[in-house]
Amino acid sequence: MDQTAKKMSVAKAALEYIESGIVLGVGTGSTVNCLIDFLPSLNTRVEAFVSSSAATTKKLEELGFEVSTLNDVGDIDLYIDGADEATKHRQLIKGGGGALTREKILAAASRKFVCIIDDSKLVGMLGGFPLPIEVLPMAQAFVARKIVKMRGQPIWRENYVTDNGNHILDVHNLKITNPPELETRINQIPGVVSVGIFAQRPADVLLISSEQGVRTIRT
Repeated sequence: MDQTAKKMSVAKAALEYIESGIVLGVGTGSTVNCLIDFLPSLNTRVEAFVSSSAATTKKLEELGFEVSTLNDVGDIDLYIDGADEATKHRQLIKGGGGALTREKILAAASRKFVCIIDDSKLVGMLGGFPLPIEVLPMAQAFVARKIVKMRGQPIWRENYVTDNGNHILDVHNLKITNPPELETRINQIPGVVSVGIFAQRPADVLLISSEQGVRTIRT
């Protein structure tokens, strides 16, 4: 089974969590795109969609779905998103696609967060994937110096601007032994908008696709 087939398999498994009448938050990335492609086949009617990025909004609207804002709907019943890395504790690194801040907001606003990945994303310790940090442009160099003191190697994601008008630093060579603690430390640096560690609010359900099928890790 190739990566695309695994992504489609886990996206299809996530459909079971979508109940009629809910407010559904939709994440960003290739695995979520597979989920979006399945949405027109749903027998249940979603009350409202909230999107984590301009790219996801465009894809949903192209399929005929109306996308609401978080301000309009209040809390989200279910948020489905992928991850760049995940542990068995359902702690994640997200933001390879640059939408980490909006993704973090939707995850925090959701009653249930289902994360969908293939088995290549499951790791023993976070940090193999470069950790994205969204920063205000004026604070980019300042934040980078702070990260160097934490023994990380920050690299500016050139020619990229987030949907919020900010920059991304991708931090290499971090061994994240205590994700909640590092998430807090980095978020406290002035100029940081958000960091791509999802540990203070981890996924409630982690769906992992492999050659053997889809397995579930939950709270």
